[in-house]
Amino acid sequence: MLRAADRPLGGPDLAARLGVSRAAVWKHVQRLLAQGYRVSSDNPHGYRLEAAADRLLPAEIARHLTTRRIGRVIHHFESIDSTNRHAMELARRGAAEGEVVVAEAQTAGRGRLGRSFFSPAGVSFYGSLILRPSLPPARAPQITLVAGLAVAEAVERHAAMRPGLKWPNDVRLGDLKVAGILTEMESEADRVLHVVCGAGVNLNVPAERFPADLRGVAGSVLSVSGRRVDRAAFAADLFASFERLYDEFLASGLAELRARWESYSVLTGRWVSVEGSGESMEGEVLGIDEDGGLRLRGRRGEMLRAIAGDVTLKKSKDRRG
Repeated sequence: MLRAADRPLGGPDLAARLGVSRAAVWKHVQRLLAQGYRVSSDNPHGYRLEAAADRLLPAEIARHLTTRRIGRVIHHFESIDSTNRHAMELARRGAAEGEVVVAEAQTAGRGRLGRSFFSPAGVSFYGSLILRPSLPPARAPQITLVAGLAVAEAVERHAAMRPGLKWPNDVRLGDLKVAGILTEMESEADRVLHVVCGAGVNLNVPAERFPADLRGVAGSVLSVSGRRVDRAAFAADLFASFERLYDEFLASGLAELRARWESYSVLTGRWVSVEGSGESMEGEVLGIDEDGGLRLRGRRGEMLRAIAGDVTLKKSKDRRG
């Protein structure tokens, strides 16, 4: 009501419109202030909303939301250990596909292989989607690529810069990682029960706020592009991109998305090493296949395929060894 008003609204006016007491109006305004909204009340005409809260509040995200199901139910936390962990608990209790867990901060944010994810408060997007795809378990990890593409699209719109995708789960601006994806699932022998797909996207983190060990490695939309992001609008934009791409994936697999994913790839044509699952390989990256594996050409021209692992870029001189 305050947002829609073109003038300050007095306490009696708000009380009459809402059917509550003036004391209840005052308490509600105090709650808005506590949530980060700027509400002026030091004039004789009443209350005026000066600025919305820069927070991942469901009401703020809903203002921008265009999806049918992704993000229509949002579980918001001021601080949580891990959005993925809580989303998995909700999924086990029967939460519907499309429900989302978001947090202003994470105290134990996780990346792939149990690594920690730097998650400062109030400056980034931390969220996990609950999904219930009708897929065999072997195909569920492909959702990581779908989510990475969705994040890249959203980052591009808000950064006004072309991001890059580093297989399998990193989003980069320039040489710096700005986002990571963590996909987890629980399944029976032949079917997926539920998937939780989490994303951490560094949006408004100043360069100097990154720990020393991450400087030169990680960045944010703000630190790289100089653009400050409306986090609620970004969340809604990300949900819209993901829903569209996820529906395409469910209908056609990665076949229709592969070219778009590869258009963002920072690895194609580069010489890399891949370490994981007890094996290692080196080669020139050719792209991804329809199952989401990384295609490489080895030193002798042989075709190689990686289905998981850590990718390290090699200097061109390393190609001859």
